[in-house]
Amino acid sequence: MTDEIEVERGTPLEVFWAFLKLGLTSFGGPIAHLGYFRDELVVRRRWIDEAGYADLVALCQFLPGPASSQVGFALGLRRAGQLGALAAWTGFTLPSAVLLVLFAYGAAALDGPLAQGVLHGLKLVAVAVVAQAVLGMARSLTPDRERAAIAVLAVFLVVLGGGALGQLGAIVFGIVAGLILLRRDDEPKADQPFFPISSTLGLIALALFVVLLAGLPLLAGAGQGVALFDAFYRAGSLVFGGGHVMLPLLEAETVLRGWVSPDAFLAGYGATQAVPGPLFTFAAYLGAVSNGLPGAAIALVGIFLPGLLILLAALPFWNRLRRWSGAQAAMRGANAAVVGILGVALYDPVFTSAVLTPLDFALALAGFVALVSWKVAPWMVVVGLGLAGALIGLV
Repeated sequence: MTDEIEVERGTPLEVFWAFLKLGLTSFGGPIAHLGYFRDELVVRRRWIDEAGYADLVALCQFLPGPASSQVGFALGLRRAGQLGALAAWTGFTLPSAVLLVLFAYGAAALDGPLAQGVLHGLKLVAVAVVAQAVLGMARSLTPDRERAAIAVLAVFLVVLGGGALGQLGAIVFGIVAGLILLRRDDEPKADQPFFPISSTLGLIALALFVVLLAGLPLLAGAGQGVALFDAFYRAGSLVFGGGHVMLPLLEAETVLRGWVSPDAFLAGYGATQAVPGPLFTFAAYLGAVSNGLPGAAIALVGIFLPGLLILLAALPFWNRLRRWSGAQAAMRGANAAVVGILGVALYDPVFTSAVLTPLDFALALAGFVALVSWKVAPWMVVVGLGLAGALIGLV
C-alpha cells in the first residue's frame, strides 16, 4: 500500500512494445538512451513529468548498475507494476542481446566501408537525440538564474572531477545548492512518481543483493554456470557511471581467466557499439563465447540483476523522501545538475566521437532540427542518418 497520488496505469504488453521499440532504435550509449526515453515516454506518452523523470535519472546516477536500464525498469514499474518492470527490461534488452549472441556465433559482419558508414551515421543520431534532450530539460529544469548557475557549475565539476566521481560530485553539489537556494513555497509541485514497491519488498531486495554478493564466491567452485554467474554479478555490482566503466572488470573476469581470448573480447566490444540498447548486453556475447546459449543467459541475468535489486531497494524510500519540502528543494538542485551532466556528455563522448568533419556536423544538425522543429519520430531519424552514413561510406 502507498499514499502516493495515483497515476494512469497501463498494461505490461503496452510497456513491452514501447520498450521494444526503444530497444530497436536507441543507439549511442546510456546518455543517448536517456534522451530517447525522454522523447518517447515523457514528451510523447506522458508517463511521467519532466521533473519526476529528472529525479529518477538523478537517483539512478547514484546507484551501481546500468543507469539507463534502471530508469527504464522504474518507468515500467510505475506504468504497469512489477510485470511492467520486467516487460520494460525485457523489451529494451532483448534486441541487442540477440544480435550480440548471433555475432558470437559468427552470424554478423561489421567490417567494410558500408557497415562502418552506417555505424558512423548512428553515432550522429546520438548527437541529435542528446542535444534535443539537453535543450528540453534545460528549458524545464533550469528556468531561473539559480538553477542555471547550478547547471553551469555542475559542468565544471564534471569536467574537473572526471568520470563517475565527477558526476556524483555534481549531483551532491546540486542537492546542497538546492537546499540553500531553492526553498520556495510558491514552487509548483512536481508529479509524485508512484512506484508500487513496499518497504518490505525493498528490504528483501537489499538483503538478496548482499547475500548473492557475499555468497556466490563461496559457491563458485560448484560448476561453470555458478562461476559465470558470480563473475558477472560481481561486475554488475561494482559499476558506477555507465557501461564503459565495466570493461576492465569484465576483462579481468573473462580474459584473465581464459574464458575469452583478448581478440574475441575486443571484437565483441566493437560489436556492442554497433547495436542499439544497453551496453551491459556485452555480457550476453561474452557468455555465449565462453559457454554457448546457456552462458549468454546466465551472464545477461547476472550482470543486470544487482543494479535492479539495488533500485528496488531504493524506490520505497525514494517515494517517501520526495514528499518532504526540503527534499523537493534538494531535487530541484539535483535536477539542474543533471542538465549540466548531460551537457558535458553531449560534448564528450557523444559529439567528439561522432562529429569528425563539417559534413558530420551538418547531418547531426539536420537530425536535431528534424527532432525539435519538425517533430519527426526518433526511429525515422535513425533510419535517415544511418542511410546517409552508408552513402558516405560508399563514396
